[in-house]
Amino acid sequence: MEIALSRRCIAEFFGTFWLVFGGCGAAILACGFPAFGIGFVGVALAFGLTVLTMAYAIGHISGCHLNPAVTLGLVAGKRFPAKELLPYWISQVIGGIAAAGVLYVIASGKTDYAVGGFASNGYGPAMPGGFGSPGGYSLIACLVAEVVLTFFFLVVILGATDQRAAKGFAPLAIGLCLTLIHLIGIPVTNLSVNPARSTGPAIVAGGLALQQLWLFWVAPLVGAAIAGIFYNAVLAEHEVPPVTEEPVTYAASA
Repeated sequence: MEIALSRRCIAEFFGTFWLVFGGCGAAILACGFPAFGIGFVGVALAFGLTVLTMAYAIGHISGCHLNPAVTLGLVAGKRFPAKELLPYWISQVIGGIAAAGVLYVIASGKTDYAVGGFASNGYGPAMPGGFGSPGGYSLIACLVAEVVLTFFFLVVILGATDQRAAKGFAPLAIGLCLTLIHLIGIPVTNLSVNPARSTGPAIVAGGLALQQLWLFWVAPLVGAAIAGIFYNAVLAEHEVPPVTEEPVTYAASA
């Protein structure tokens, strides 16, 4: 039975909310304790767990994209109708913004709280307050990292959800992949691979985070589109349609 687009968009809103709230919330709320903070590994796990849990919760409803780049990659890979791309994008971005707003309300309840970078993504020299690249990586380095990591994220998604793949294990593969690419990319850009994840925190942080937001739309979308085209052309199974047999007919003798 086909699920209405409106219901699927609602699922995407809440799923993306959970991804941003859980992943960025771990970075904002749980990393600032010198002796007990969760560090890069904890934040990477938090992002992976948000996708893992939501994949089981709403995967059967909306497909659990939670990410405009994932939706575009699935369109490019012939797995998702292009006409539904924009409604999914709107739902995902609004979910990310809502999550960032709720996180701000919680975080600002702390005495002497300063917004700072608010787990936003960035490139270039690391700036006071958490802006820019955490490791001071250049624009080109950050662009390449986001394109490559998004590419491999989509390849894993497309492969794990392929009809030939083992059933029921896709959420584990996708969640662990997101954890892995965060372990690689947090020092470079704070890791995005998801424009909706980047947009919410950038709006709250403002300033440099908002000025640099363009890269965290362009790079993930480019990486995802390349992955979708590549997987469909090279790795997907294209079954040869069965030969249609013409019925045997007998002509009457003249």
